[in-house]
Amino acid sequence: MIFTHDTEHALATVVDLVNTAPAAGGEEGLPDLAALRELLERNETSDVSGLAERDLEVVRGLRDRFHAVFLAADDPPAAVALVNEVVGGVRTTPHLTDHDGYHWHMHYFEPGAPLGEHLAADCGMALAFVVAAGELDRLRTCEAPDCGRVLVDLSRNRCRRYCDSRTCGNRMHVAAYRARRRDAQAPA
Repeated sequence: MIFTHDTEHALATVVDLVNTAPAAGGEEGLPDLAALRELLERNETSDVSGLAERDLEVVRGLRDRFHAVFLAADDPPAAVALVNEVVGGVRTTPHLTDHDGYHWHMHYFEPGAPLGEHLAADCGMALAFVVAAGELDRLRTCEAPDCGRVLVDLSRNRCRRYCDSRTCGNRMHVAAYRARRRDAQAPA
């Protein structure tokens, strides 16, 4: 484990959120409150009360700001400015918690905070930890030519290239295999 459990969990939430953008998958992955609820459930986001249309708007805006951090991963000063803007725009209230069967871990949002503040604080701090650890190169965009999804490479040797090994990874490996076969069969 490179980062603490709560940081890695928040990074997974950031990736899932960013990958709902039309730029990532071609269509809006958060078209309504039901899709937002599904995203929150899928990521086991705790301490979320009733959702409103305003929450959906705020989360979509936050999604774009998180995506900008991935796009700035090769420019640390720009990434720092973006992360500072996200976490500086909300009240962070660090506190220890041990909910849902997880051992003690940190939350950075005030209990009962609106969803946008909750995600900005927890996910923004996770991105801040990536920057502070000098690990910005772990924030990547999928290398498949027709994919705009993002990923966090938490592998030990930093070898992850595709957002999903079953889709983009398989597709690219099959294409490379077919190209090698074609080249091998070509007359000299």
